[in-house]
Amino acid sequence: MPVSVDLFRSALSRLASGISVISTAQDGERRGLTATAVCSVSAEPPTILVCVNTATGTAKMMKDKGWFAVSLVSEAHRGVAEVFAGRNGLAGDARFLHGDWIEGENEALPVLSGALASLECRVTDVVVSGTHEVFFGLVEAIRVEDGVPLIYHGGGFHLLPQAAPTATETVSQHSPAPAAAR
Repeated sequence: MPVSVDLFRSALSRLASGISVISTAQDGERRGLTATAVCSVSAEPPTILVCVNTATGTAKMMKDKGWFAVSLVSEAHRGVAEVFAGRNGLAGDARFLHGDWIEGENEALPVLSGALASLECRVTDVVVSGTHEVFFGLVEAIRVEDGVPLIYHGGGFHLLPQAAPTATETVSQHSPAPAAAR
């Protein structure tokens, strides 16, 4: 028996995921959307994938431009995530009136200022699967900042009970004491 769309969505709403805003730009126009389907593919070469509904202007522009950016959203950007999820009715370039957007290092990609991390990617492959396109992107530039991530679970945005330490904190907390201190 086939699985219903509602049951499928209900099951996957139980998967807690980080929230990202996927963005791109071409010929003075910008497009973007909120997404949870973002993941690492390879560290060498640095590659990620993002899944975008084929019916969106963002997917079309990403294919045409061949570039996209991923901004990992912090708690400070909850409003931006809501806007890019389409919850206030804004579409296209009008969404970028919310948040502080800066021009990235590559192809004038819009990057969310203050995001936990932003990755600028050159499209290397696109695979169509049902209603979505899976974009593989070679990461060409990265910015990293500290903050508390915003998480999507059960149909809404949430904060982690306690943020995990940053990579810098983890290294310093677990580094052995210098020989002189032993």
